[in-house]
Amino acid sequence: MGVIVGPRVIDAGVSLFSVLISPVPVAAGFPSPAQDYFDGRIDLNAHLIKDITSTYVVRVTGDSMEGAGISDGDELIVNRALEPKDGSVVVAVLDGELTVKRLRLTGTGVVLQAENPRYPDIRVQALSELTIWGVATRCLHHV
Repeated sequence: MGVIVGPRVIDAGVSLFSVLISPVPVAAGFPSPAQDYFDGRIDLNAHLIKDITSTYVVRVTGDSMEGAGISDGDELIVNRALEPKDGSVVVAVLDGELTVKRLRLTGTGVVLQAENPRYPDIRVQALSELTIWGVATRCLHHV
């Protein structure tokens, strides 16, 4: 389905690792001889989190968002301060149920769209209670 498992607060006092970064883009083909050279470090805090006070990590369960590259067990970095827009991947609370879907703002209303053809769009009804909890900014995916 695309259900969220408990949000975790990102602690401002905890630093993620900084890792080496290559100045050379990595092709998915033959390796480049320049790949042995690294151009310093990248701070994962600065790279992944733009607003630490409004950012959370949630774990996704289900396969309803596979078409967006979000798989079962992935973790989403979610910013609650961002304004959700048409096309944003959002964490939403619909009638008390947490879900992750693509937000579609249509001329006839709000649609929460799955990115898997096995799941129907959810057209938010007038009497439904919908809260957009936050906008997903990154997906942490195991390879």
